Amino acid sequence: MRKLFRFLLKEKVLLVAILIVGFIVRLYKINSPIADWHSFRQADTAAVARVYLEKGINLLEPTYYDISRVQSGHFNPIGYRFVEFPIYQLLHVEFYRVLPLFSFEEIGRMLSAVFAVVTAYFLFQIAKLIFGKYIGLLTAFIYLILPFNIYFTRVILPEPLSVMLGVVALWFFLRYEKSNRLSFLVLYSICMSAALLVKPYLVFYNFYPLYFFLKKYRLKKLFLNRETLIVSIIVLVPFILWRIWISRHPEGIPFWNWTFNGDGVRFKPAFWYWIFGERIGKLILGIWGIYPFLLGLAKVRKNAFVVSMLVGSLTYLCVVSTANVRHDYYQTLIIPSIAPVVAIGFGEMINSAKKKLTELGFPLVIFLLMILISAFQVKEYYKIDHPEIIEAGEAVQQLTPPDALVIASYNGDTAFLYQTNRKGWPVVELPIDELINEGASYYASVNLNDAQTIEFMKRFQILKRTNNYVVLKLK
Repeated sequence: MRKLFRFLLKEKVLLVAILIVGFIVRLYKINSPIADWHSFRQADTAAVARVYLEKGINLLEPTYYDISRVQSGHFNPIGYRFVEFPIYQLLHVEFYRVLPLFSFEEIGRMLSAVFAVVTAYFLFQIAKLIFGKYIGLLTAFIYLILPFNIYFTRVILPEPLSVMLGVVALWFFLRYEKSNRLSFLVLYSICMSAALLVKPYLVFYNFYPLYFFLKKYRLKKLFLNRETLIVSIIVLVPFILWRIWISRHPEGIPFWNWTFNGDGVRFKPAFWYWIFGERIGKLILGIWGIYPFLLGLAKVRKNAFVVSMLVGSLTYLCVVSTANVRHDYYQTLIIPSIAPVVAIGFGEMINSAKKKLTELGFPLVIFLLMILISAFQVKEYYKIDHPEIIEAGEAVQQLTPPDALVIASYNGDTAFLYQTNRKGWPVVELPIDELINEGASYYASVNLNDAQTIEFMKRFQILKRTNNYVVLKLK
């Protein structure tokens, strides 16, 4: 028993166990259709991958199903989708071809789960390098077990991939700092370049490298040395070229200015309430996790790397204020800076409890309450509130040709349009006759009491009607 106990407490055994558990918990409802929380954004991401699967991969011109003016203000007849550089979608398609036993959506979700496990492994390596192996293990465990992060790292979104690339990049930078080997700096630059292509907001992960080079070369010589020139070229040039390339098609670039402070919420009481009260305090840390976070914060206040990560996260929240207030999945990017601080806080409590074993229950109770309160909220994210869009989408596929343009009326939400597997409109954005002139040939709705739907049912041919949906032929 002693040998077994010693074996189970070995670093590699514990790490493998944590990573396996972290992957398994992300398999919960892995077969869910794209109709759960934030399905509109998942549908857009998955649509690009599914078009790749059906029509071939073109990384420079990703397309999806929405051809409306909703997202960019311009009619988008080709269906261009210029948001993230489609690395995630490329991997989604290739993994599906290798593992066809699973559904297309299941592969996308499992891919995100794999990214989360890889992220946890490199967070372990970073925390181990700075604080020791036990804090490293706790960091990986916290990152993988937070209910908020479990959900948002098993969705079909680019965030899990971008976070993984950012964390791996920082690990390579720390290796460069320790060894001064140029190869590690190049690897950091390549990973960070890919991270920015997937999600430009990963620029806020670079506070520590910036601090390091400023300390080493001062501001006057910051860009007059080999290292920073290499970083600048590898990290920035691909991103700049991508932005120049996509500017040729403004119809494929969704509105993005609103994300920063489009509604003027920055630093208003609502900003502090939603970001630090509802999201970080309640949703992510489950209220009780605030204590170990503050305990860890007091412990790491002089550690340049962790402080840089926290300052970067805080700057990101303040700069991209409107998007962070409106959409909780934007906070996925700050979890790698929160996890090690919470881990250090729990480590402090556990160390204190070693002196008096009766106090060991204190950190355990705090941990359990943190997870339970967070999970109580996150469990709602897994629900399929409108299964009728799946049923209606299958009907549209049966009743319409593959090249038909469909109006899948769902208040501008593209989740319904994705279920139809057809290009078209997620809302009636113009008078119906104008949309017919633009090519719309079918109309589907899951709201039979809608005045517009009632009007169309009187005017156009009803192909199929149930208690949940209706499909009309417009031509």
